[in-house]
Amino acid sequence: MKNYSTEVFDSALEGSKYVAEKIKALIESNNAEGKKTVLGLATGSTPIVMYKELIRMHKEEGLSFQNVITFNLDEYSAMEPTSKDSYWYFMHENLFNHIDIKLENVNVPKGTLADADVDQYCYDYEAKIDAAGGLDIQILGIGRTGHIGFNEPGSTEDSITRQVTLAQITLDDAAPSFGGVENVPTKAITMGVATVLKAKTVYLMAYGKGKSGIVSETLTSDITSKVPATFLQNHKNTIFVLDNESASLLPV
Repeated sequence: MKNYSTEVFDSALEGSKYVAEKIKALIESNNAEGKKTVLGLATGSTPIVMYKELIRMHKEEGLSFQNVITFNLDEYSAMEPTSKDSYWYFMHENLFNHIDIKLENVNVPKGTLADADVDQYCYDYEAKIDAAGGLDIQILGIGRTGHIGFNEPGSTEDSITRQVTLAQITLDDAAPSFGGVENVPTKAITMGVATVLKAKTVYLMAYGKGKSGIVSETLTSDITSKVPATFLQNHKNTIFVLDNESASLLPV
């Protein structure tokens, strides 16, 4: 029996607004009860419109992020946070600088770790998520390899936050942003598959024709570490948020 559900929209804008509304509803409900909301966040082009909608809700509808704690999925290794290519920079430019979140509540994996410090740092990141009460909502995109976060093919269901080596397809896809594949960091820190699966609710957003193949494979093939996103088939509350194009190869 499948545990996940799919929501298909006419456009990426509609899908993005749907996810933003779900986040807003949870934050407002928790704010009313004096509770924290813990969000797992993603980078890349897919969530940008959703982040814009959250910013609009903050500025126009009074949505407060004062009680929100965030944990980002991943960060490139050997990456200064102030670099325009860092995910720290991306998150501040696209969300944090425009809302009232407390900066001490923002957690983005560190990209400047010495090799000797990586394992302890990853263990501590995992523990910090647990100490915050776990992720209420995890936002995901999906890569062409079926990776979620930087959990590349071969990542296991019990994998936790760790340093990984990036697949060639992932490096190729990132190349335009870095001005050539030779400039793309080959390693990254990422939350693990198990870390993601512990989230109470997961929204995986995938839009456009280019994502139709991997979306179809993720939802119709057997669960396999070769396509890490297939592990979400077993998650008790994952919603795949698609547009007509990304859903076009799914069985009706």
